[in-house]
Amino acid sequence: MARRNDQGRRSLPCDAASTNDAAVEAQQRALPLARVVLAGMAGDTGKSLVSLGVVAGLRARGVEVAPFKKGPDFIDAAWLGEAAGRPGRNLDTFLMPNSAILESLRGAASHSGVAIIEGNRGLYDGLDARGSHSTAQLAKLTATPVVLVIDVTKVTRTVAAQVLGCRVMDPDLQLAGVILNRVGTARQERVIKEAIALETGLPVLGAIPRLTEQRLPNRYLGLVTAFEHPEKRAALEALGELAEEHVDLNGLLTLAKDTPALEPLESVTAEPAIAGVPRIGVLRDPAFSFYYPENLEALERHGAELVPVSPLDDSRLPAIDALYAGGGFPEVHAKRISDNAALRKSLAKAIDQGLPVWAECGGLMYLARSLQQSGTTFPMVGALPIEVEQQPRPQGHGYVRAQIDRANPFLREGTALRGHEFHYSRVRHGDAEVASVMAMERGTGIGAGRDGIQVAKVVASYTHLHALGTPEWAGGVVRAANGARP
Repeated sequence: MARRNDQGRRSLPCDAASTNDAAVEAQQRALPLARVVLAGMAGDTGKSLVSLGVVAGLRARGVEVAPFKKGPDFIDAAWLGEAAGRPGRNLDTFLMPNSAILESLRGAASHSGVAIIEGNRGLYDGLDARGSHSTAQLAKLTATPVVLVIDVTKVTRTVAAQVLGCRVMDPDLQLAGVILNRVGTARQERVIKEAIALETGLPVLGAIPRLTEQRLPNRYLGLVTAFEHPEKRAALEALGELAEEHVDLNGLLTLAKDTPALEPLESVTAEPAIAGVPRIGVLRDPAFSFYYPENLEALERHGAELVPVSPLDDSRLPAIDALYAGGGFPEVHAKRISDNAALRKSLAKAIDQGLPVWAECGGLMYLARSLQQSGTTFPMVGALPIEVEQQPRPQGHGYVRAQIDRANPFLREGTALRGHEFHYSRVRHGDAEVASVMAMERGTGIGAGRDGIQVAKVVASYTHLHALGTPEWAGGVVRAANGARP
């Protein structure tokens, strides 16, 4: 439930982190946590559907599930969170140090019966030919067994060859089972199961038929967000029933429990205390929903009170000391956002008066002068001297390495950043040179090797940061809200 602050306005619901004392105590002992990775042979093979069905099916049985998504994807993680009834979190060996990944899993061990980790792309797909930062590497780091979800459209015995190939590719990986997806006939299912048993000895833990109804519609960045889906509860219930009928959930749980305890970490890093209790607004509605739970929790741990702000529905900006403008789909809701001129003007005035704003991707688009979508130009906040154009193809997609190289309200010069970007829009500079604070070592950003547009106390970038990978970020936002320099 969302709580109310002293002013009577709802604060953002957040799965609050443990206190430092509890964290220290937990890290002094090994913690058991049943866990399994559901991985695929490629993208778009149905592993999200299977993962959501498994999570929803286990929850319907009364099992407490901690959901995780490998990689930086906001949308899949949010859907997993909806299915589990608690925030879905990301595990990413590029964005986060290994210690943060293990700490995140350890945090789940205290309140969950099982952790379900959905992989991304193919099992061994990473940044290079060696598969760096792949799902397989995450599984080995966390000592987690892998169940392969395989699209069996128009294939039988060759599935066994795929499974064998994955086993031979890395003998150190614990490949523990298979779930068949998009099965066409009973005969096909029987032949594939016999071939897998004969050639690999691995159990087939499920066989899901080819579906005629699309419960989770896609859009250009992936699934339609859980925030926007009009019948998400019904869709998740249907997927849970599908998993209950066609997946051996008992077998999956047994496999997940056969995992080593999570070993104690060497040390605990306490959050630095920051004086003051600033009110930090967070853009949060169907147009803006891309937030890592850890980012919101980090702001709260540093003492901030989070206040939701809706560019779709709010007529004025609430009393806040800073704003976190995250990503989402402002282009899909451009007309409603633009029509809400009262909030746009209220925010523009606050920025002109010195409001600190950290904006990422969709937030950058909202702060621009205008957003051009399908030939129509929609006025936006106008705080940045740029126009933004939506394009039919990705303009930036992948991991980002960058460095803060100019003074700004949030992060010290020299701060190294690891993040990611995925945007179909591009920036057109206005009538003046646009100042920026990030030098891109990897990635596209706003172009010309730069990202992080700065105007007044605003920093707006296409780069999304994860608080566990950039621990300086949350403290920098809170200090800026309190009027202090980084």
